[in-house]
Amino acid sequence: MKRLLATAALFLIAHSAFAADAISSIPEAPVATETASGGYDWTGGYAGVQTGYGWLDGYFDASTLAPGANPLEGDIDGASLGLFAGYNKQFNNNLVLGLDASVDYNWNETTMSSVFGDIDGKTEWQGAVRGRVGYAVDRALIYVAAGYAVTRAEAENAFLGTTGATYHGYTVGAGVDYAVTDRIFARADYRYNDFGSTDIDVGGTAIDSNLSQHTVKLGLGVKF
Repeated sequence: MKRLLATAALFLIAHSAFAADAISSIPEAPVATETASGGYDWTGGYAGVQTGYGWLDGYFDASTLAPGANPLEGDIDGASLGLFAGYNKQFNNNLVLGLDASVDYNWNETTMSSVFGDIDGKTEWQGAVRGRVGYAVDRALIYVAAGYAVTRAEAENAFLGTTGATYHGYTVGAGVDYAVTDRIFARADYRYNDFGSTDIDVGGTAIDSNLSQHTVKLGLGVKF
């Protein structure tokens, strides 16, 4: 009887050891690094640099300054260089929601003829805060965007002096981001900016003005 019990005990010990070895040899499941759909995940913060070109139309009602004078209109076009930053959240259906902010320095200037002589106008900087709605196609993110836009315009005339005003309006547009690597992405972006209307103080007289703009920008960003 003792021999039978000893034999049974040895069998159970050997069987338990074999089972433990078999369990420990099962490989661990890999940690998922992609989205549920198997594509690139756009979720996270980002920042980058951008450059481009803008076509800005300016309208200035000079009749309050000089009765009967024709409105002044100018094409204030030029290049820009700036920074952008934001955050994206991607969902399982590849919908991407995000917030994007940018600021740019402009190199643009125009000369408008008036009854007071030539007036030089320019906008040195502009900024925007936009909400974005996009759809991810693996490493490509196609989006539309809309939000708040602001710019600062200045004008100079030998007779009237120098004046300026800050314009507040809205921006709408669309674009595409493409992930070149897991962290680096390129951007192509189009925007229409309506900076709204504001009064400019010229020699103590307020003249009505408004600015609108089309821009095309290319950017390079880093995803965190």
